[in-house]
Amino acid sequence: MRRTRDQVDATLQIAKLNPAELLPAVHCLGFRAGAAATGDFCLLELEPALCQQLEAGRSMVIRGDKDEQAVLCSKDKTYDLKVADTSNMLLLIPGCKTPDQLRMEETPCNIIHTEIFGFSNNYWELRRCRPKLKKLKRLLMQNTYEGPDSQKENDSKCLKYTTEDLLDQIQASEDEIMAQLQVLNACEIGGYWRILEFDYEMKLLNHITQLVDSESWSFTKVPLNICLQELGPLEPEAMIEHCLKCYGRKYVEDGEIYFELSADKVCRATAQMLLQHAVKFNLAEFQEVWQQSVLEGMVTRLDQLKGLALVDRHSRPEIIFLLKVDDLPEDTQERFNSLFTLREKWTEDDITPYIQDLCGEKQTIGALLTKYSRSSMQNGVKVYNSRRPIS
Repeated sequence: MRRTRDQVDATLQIAKLNPAELLPAVHCLGFRAGAAATGDFCLLELEPALCQQLEAGRSMVIRGDKDEQAVLCSKDKTYDLKVADTSNMLLLIPGCKTPDQLRMEETPCNIIHTEIFGFSNNYWELRRCRPKLKKLKRLLMQNTYEGPDSQKENDSKCLKYTTEDLLDQIQASEDEIMAQLQVLNACEIGGYWRILEFDYEMKLLNHITQLVDSESWSFTKVPLNICLQELGPLEPEAMIEHCLKCYGRKYVEDGEIYFELSADKVCRATAQMLLQHAVKFNLAEFQEVWQQSVLEGMVTRLDQLKGLALVDRHSRPEIIFLLKVDDLPEDTQERFNSLFTLREKWTEDDITPYIQDLCGEKQTIGALLTKYSRSSMQNGVKVYNSRRPIS
């Protein structure tokens, strides 16, 4: 049964609403036969920027295995998907016009009879989250690249991953995955993404630094062509250039391509090489050997090792040992549990490199420490320990 204008005006009078304060157009709603109920479809709430991307023809992808909480990924961001219940029934009305659209009509309709296509009491909402990238390194570490002569390269059973494979399995946006591949110093070999075995990577770097030293070059001006000519007989040219890209900055001068080696990156990699086979290292001895192991002109500093190694100032003598942030749990609570199991009390300077990557878009280190730890003063220095007992 369709309502008339008189019936609408009578309803407004009963509701004690002044028609003069309302738009003249009236929507009369009615359920169509076989209207879709909750469960037949999903409603998704989008922020304006994401909505504009969809309207521009860009796509979004929901990613996650059966044992993972699903996430939605745009080209450059990752979002958690959460079901939000609402006490108000949400109506799905195709072609429904908003008040602004009605105002723009030259001859607005008096009464608009509209059929409800479906209804729902919940919707999906998006919350920006950190990309889940630990799995990326875990997959690529299953089959690291040890050089062209490695027997593994002839084994068809060794797992390898293309870009499409990684997009299918990693809960992160394409831009975030590609950025992390750069952080991991991964390279594409034969169409597959590979991480170089650390010993092989150090072998390549040592070839380069020894050449720089023997030729008395400045580490800020390493010529690509000569490197490839001299080292090409030892290793594939693509690997030599990849190593230069990982540890240096490419630039062109007088038509020649050069690389400026990063002192911080080279010093950090050298420290990892020295520490990886030692459970603990006397700090003073380590610093002496470390400085002797890098190119002339490079200066080693402990702040180059943030998130890679930890110094124990309370032991006698002072020691340093390998502790890589990449090896810690991805979950925030598990990360703090792991850190407080390792060391009961932390200063903010010591713990920051190991929790920095846990911060959300607008979250600070201070906010994380407040939520997951308890602070106290020890010898005039603020330290943090766990809020809960650690077994």
